[in-house]
Amino acid sequence: MLDQITPVILTYNEAANIGRTLERLAWAREVVVVDSLSTDETAAIVARFPNARLVERPFDSHAKQWLFATSQTGIASDWILRMDADYMVEPALRDEIAAQKPAPEISAYQIGFTYCMDGKPLRASLYPTLPVLFRRGRESFVQDGHTEKLRIDGPTRPLANRLLHDDRKTTERWLQSQSRYQAAEAEKLLTRPWAELSWPDRLRLTRVLGPLAVAVHCLLVKGLIFDGKAGLLYTAQRVTADIILSMHLLRRDLAR
Repeated sequence: MLDQITPVILTYNEAANIGRTLERLAWAREVVVVDSLSTDETAAIVARFPNARLVERPFDSHAKQWLFATSQTGIASDWILRMDADYMVEPALRDEIAAQKPAPEISAYQIGFTYCMDGKPLRASLYPTLPVLFRRGRESFVQDGHTEKLRIDGPTRPLANRLLHDDRKTTERWLQSQSRYQAAEAEKLLTRPWAELSWPDRLRLTRVLGPLAVAVHCLLVKGLIFDGKAGLLYTAQRVTADIILSMHLLRRDLAR
């Protein structure tokens, strides 16, 4: 199965992460890295890995970037492993993937995530299980706020082992990114019909209840209060993201 898979990674200034991710993809015949014209050492780090091929494309949206990455970079394998630069395939997941013998009708495998804070795994997170490994040609991408949703045509199956999500970029970089992300989320929430919004999104539209709900859910429902400083940092990040979203929403209210 591993010989049938091409890992694909999107990057922009991912020098803090991309090396660790590529180290764990040494089993792949080829890894395609689509870079949005990074200004740090991302390209130089990718060049150190003989099985990695860098393709540059200016960024316009996540959905269009992923469409380009999966359909216009010369991938010939039957399967694609869709990666962020801070995802890591550990040996147990690699071996589970290698053992798969998918029937022709199977279009994708759903994989869960273990979220890490500076290398410390958390017991839980708000990160959803996603169809990360899919059969090429059965995917489509739809822009959804600041990010994209992958839609799969056909049945999916779950895998037992998990990807690690371990972003080592600085707090300053994280805050800069969140300002952009939450501006796009505000646009989505204000333009999408109420009936199509999830309950968490409806809470966010109150401008007040979103951050409070996230704090309670992370610390008490998910139990991150028992993960010490790593759990508190993760919760602080998620609450801060919701506060930034509320600020964007309130700014739009005042501008009316």
